[in-house]
Amino acid sequence: MFDDSVQVRCRRCKGAFRERARRLQNGYSRQCPTCEVVLFFDEDSADQTIRRAMRNARQVRAALREAEAEAPRSKRAVRGSGRRGSHEMVSEASD
Repeated sequence: MFDDSVQVRCRRCKGAFRERARRLQNGYSRQCPTCEVVLFFDEDSADQTIRRAMRNARQVRAALREAEAEAPRSKRAVRGSGRRGSHEMVSEASD
């Protein structure tokens, strides 16, 4: 798997911190851990660093959805092959 967080840069102190991509959506707000200024996340923000973080979060969410969609396919293939072998062993033992 990969990191599901996005780097955000504060407009006031220029410090950077990480926030989970699933949280970064329009209307979300968070305090900077360094200077405690409240940052509002919006796609149409005047702040370039906020727009960049929102764009990166959208890309990470898309990659997570893609990875989640492929995970059940691989699990089904593994499960299906193991059950047949154990069933055959039980029927042979009872004969």
